[in-house]
Amino acid sequence: MTVDDVTQIIRSGLYTIIITSAPMLIVSLVVGLIISVFQTVTSIQEQTLTFVPKILAIFATLMLVGHWMANNLTTFTADLWNSFSVYIH
Repeated sequence: MTVDDVTQIIRSGLYTIIITSAPMLIVSLVVGLIISVFQTVTSIQEQTLTFVPKILAIFATLMLVGHWMANNLTTFTADLWNSFSVYIH
């Protein structure tokens, strides 16, 4: 196993993590921005107001794209295990 192999595994792992977590992070960012604008417009300065909408939005996003996320991670893991014999040499 060379340094290039390790670099490729790390690169593909990080790419998989970023792509898999992107939908939930983007939804959380958008909901947080909307709540912040709402708080600014209405002069409500309650810090806990953002938590419940974010949790609900992330839960809804997880329900919508959870299968894709699990499939993405399973595919990466299967590819990693299938090429395990190549990395041993």
